Order: sequence, then structure tokens, then C-alpha cells
Amino acid sequence: MEETYLLNVEGVKKKILHGGRGELPKLQDGSKFTFHFQTLKDDFERTVIDDSREAGMPMEIIVGKMFKLEIWETLLSSMRIGEVAEFWCDTIHTGMYALVSRGMRRITEGRDPLEGQKHRCGMGNMFDYHSTGYDDLDELQRTPQPLIFIMELFRVEDPSAYKRDTWAMSKEEKLAAVPVLHSEGNRLVLRREFAQAAAKYQEAVICLRNLQAKEKPWEDGWLKLESLVTPLVLNYCQCQLELGEYYEVLEHTTELLQKHNDNAKAYFKRAKAHAAVWNEREAREDFQRVAHLDPSMAAAVKKELKQLGERMRKKHVEDRKRYQGLFQSSQG
Repeated sequence: MEETYLLNVEGVKKKILHGGRGELPKLQDGSKFTFHFQTLKDDFERTVIDDSREAGMPMEIIVGKMFKLEIWETLLSSMRIGEVAEFWCDTIHTGMYALVSRGMRRITEGRDPLEGQKHRCGMGNMFDYHSTGYDDLDELQRTPQPLIFIMELFRVEDPSAYKRDTWAMSKEEKLAAVPVLHSEGNRLVLRREFAQAAAKYQEAVICLRNLQAKEKPWEDGWLKLESLVTPLVLNYCQCQLELGEYYEVLEHTTELLQKHNDNAKAYFKRAKAHAAVWNEREAREDFQRVAHLDPSMAAAVKKELKQLGERMRKKHVEDRKRYQGLFQSSQG
């Protein structure tokens, strides 16, 4: 294992642990690296801080889009496909690792890595958070130190060769993706592929919510985005009704109605979910609100109320029989 210094990079040492194949990848803005990594402390025990293999998924970063640790682009750019290398990086390159790791851990947990950020610059976020939410990363934040990164590079893809993750998109890319996702969701609904359609609607909502987080609530920019969010949430809820996920429908429609208490379609979908889980009083109240807010839906409401009444009567008969059977068996 011959130790070398990376050309023109101060404070970095590289050891090639396993040689790669081919030439160094040709990179452009938006290229995607896929790799596994370990982050170690430069101490006697070589304490492991993060390990993507233990997390169960390889890491992906986009050239020009890395959270705040630009040195990783430089390290990966020095590697060939299939190569395993160990990099020692001095403190000048690792000061922001705690915040970067926080973001990566959030992605692994299925959360938005930018959730809750108030500033775009890394140092702003450093001071904004009193804690990262992880004790070991809080320690790194208090005492910046050299770190060791062991990386195995699997592939490098051009921007046109992969589907961009929502968090990695620019504002313009997110706005452009929304109508495409909406259309794909509608197409899947026509094919009755409701789970796949719901995923498309949900992805579009995430794009818009990420953009909304940078706007002031209830001001023009926020309201314009909200007008795009609402029909997507309603479509998502319709898919969940079809899939029998009634409590999820109750959650999302209630959240929607807290902001828009005059949305007849949201009340209608919530009423159907209430009816499906035997919440008769809540279902009737919501159906009545629908008829009041949108008289054109009165016929649909009348039909739903009739079906609800029939289902409840049938349930009461079945319940009485069940209780009578229990009573008789206990007497016997």
C-alpha cells in the first residue's frame, strides 16, 4: 500500500487499498458518484463514525451538489471504478463533516437532509443548531479534527443517465419535475396502479414542500406553491382510499383542511375514510359540509349517505347477533 499525496491538494494523503479499472472518469456538473464509505477518527482505535455498509445503502453524491464537504468530490475524482482507497484529510477539509453526516444519516432514515435549515451557508447552519441530534457528531462539532475516509467507488453516471433525487434538484428542476410527476401519476391511476401513482404524487408534493420551506408562509410565493400542492395531496388521498389506507387519508385530509377549511373535495375524501372505519357521526358531518360548500356534489353526497346508512344498519344487526351469541354461550 504505497502512500501518495494527492496532486495540488494540501492536507490530504491517499493510499490505494485495491486498484480500480479503466481510466479516471470524465466528470461534469451533475455527474453522480455511487460508492460505499467509512469515516474513521484518526486515533489509536480508528474509531468508526459512519459506515454506509452498516446503514444498508451505498452513498450517492452529485458533482456540484454535495452538502458542504467539497473535498469528497476531489477524493472521488481521483479514483477509478472498482478502486478502494483510504484518504487522510486534515482539519481544514473536515470542519463541516458533522453537518454533512447529519444530512446523510437523515437520508438513510428516509428524511429530508435539509429539514429545518434556516440558512443556506454551512457556517450559518453550524451556529443555528445547538445540537445535530447525534452525540458523536456534536463532539466533532465542538472539536474539529483530521478524519480518515475509506471509499469504494462503484460507478459514475452522466446527468442524463439517472433519475435525480428530489433533494439534489435545483429550484428550476423541482418546478419542472412537478407537472411530469403529476401526469405520470394520472396515467398510472387510469391503469389502476394506485400504489405507483401515489408514489408519483407524493414525490411531486415533496418537491413543492422543499420549495415552500424557503418562502414565507401565506405570502404570494408560498400560496402559489400551495395551490399546486393541494390537488396532488387530494390525488394521493384518492389512491390511498383505493388501497384501503383509510387512516392515512384521515391524516392528510385533516392536515389539508386545517389550512383550507373550505375544500369540499378534501371533506368528501375524509368523509369516505371516516365511513370506511365506522366513524358514522364524523362521516355524516363531513358529507353535510360537502353539500353545503359545493351544491353540485349534493347528488354524490346523497348516494354516499344512503350507502353509509345501509352499512351501519347491517353492522348493528350483526353486532346484536354477536352479542346475543356471546350472552347465550355465557349462560350455557
